Amino acid sequence: MNPEAIEQLIDQGRDGYEARLAAGQARLKSGDLDKAIEHLEKATAFKPDQTMAWQELGRARNESGDTGGAREAWQRGLEAARDNGDKQAEKVMTVWLKRLER
Repeated sequence: MNPEAIEQLIDQGRDGYEARLAAGQARLKSGDLDKAIEHLEKATAFKPDQTMAWQELGRARNESGDTGGAREAWQRGLEAARDNGDKQAEKVMTVWLKRLER
């Protein structure tokens, strides 16, 4: 999806977890890492118990060279996954955290 279209909806007052996650994912896909991180940080603030935004925030930070920030995001996401019983997200973020250690 077009990140500008999503951001326009946000600017029109349709702000929330889903909108920020979608905008962050679209910006990440387009390579605009700073904007992606901004949106994904807001998504995690809206719903810190949801794992997808933490996963994507970690990816964006890692791609931007911020491995410490990526580690922090994935660790927070791992906690949320464990609290929610989201085994798939737990596995994914565990793998990504192990890759950072290499």
